[in-house]
Amino acid sequence: MLRSMYSGISGLRNFQTKLDVIGNNISNVNTYGFKKGRTIFKDLISQTVAGASEATDTRGGVNPKQIGLGSQIAAIDTLHTAGSTQFTGNTLDLAISGDGFFQVADGVRTGTNNELTGFSNVLYTRAGNFYMDQDGYLVNSDGKYLVGYAAEISGGNYAIPTTNPKEKPILIPITAQSMSIGQDGMVTFVDDKGELQTAGQLLLAKFSNPGGLTKNGGNYFEASPNSGNPTVNSATTSGLGSINSGFLEMSNVDLAEEFTEMIVAQRGFQANTRIITTSDEILQELVNLKR
Repeated sequence: MLRSMYSGISGLRNFQTKLDVIGNNISNVNTYGFKKGRTIFKDLISQTVAGASEATDTRGGVNPKQIGLGSQIAAIDTLHTAGSTQFTGNTLDLAISGDGFFQVADGVRTGTNNELTGFSNVLYTRAGNFYMDQDGYLVNSDGKYLVGYAAEISGGNYAIPTTNPKEKPILIPITAQSMSIGQDGMVTFVDDKGELQTAGQLLLAKFSNPGGLTKNGGNYFEASPNSGNPTVNSATTSGLGSINSGFLEMSNVDLAEEFTEMIVAQRGFQANTRIITTSDEILQELVNLKR
């Protein structure tokens, strides 16, 4: 009798977790680059009342008799399917067509001039809403720098070194007349003389197991021991995908699917409460037998 009650309790806990995941998905239905979660159940161990036996000369084999003891959470997956693409027309709104991730990081300043020379605390995101700060650096809404190869100035011309390019924040001169970002992540601008210059090239990252990434909040993912090390390269290479300027990737949450799953979870929760209620009523009958 008590086994059914504890099985019902385990079901209540699991469906509550499922509802928590569904609620988070629905709350992020309009979050750029958001990847929805999915809850998967599995059964707990089963109590063996009688084991299996093999066939004899006079009788056939007998199957085991087992009573299940409830359910548990098997996994809470992050589904990295692509979300729909929305046109914005803003040059610094970027969407990835492929499996890559943008890299954003804190800047590292060195030297007497306190110059930005590198990155630290690299994180990964699919949210492509980027901006320019007051100095002309490409940043996201949290002020983290967009990782890429920065061009160097030589004789008034900007160019990315062909050998040993440096990963530095990409700078657009404040005197630039216009700028554009190609599908390969090449950032170009028209200088005050009307000449086309190269500011840098964005670098994308790809993981062998993106489902192993850890959600870090703020649309960020962090590498984990099970995600594998990232493959970092320019867009359109190594299967990283291409970059589309003027577009944003929306959340991959499907409201119709989420509401359906919510109804299923609600009914599952109600069914498990019924198991507990029924078990309680039978226990009450046993207590009243002595009267």
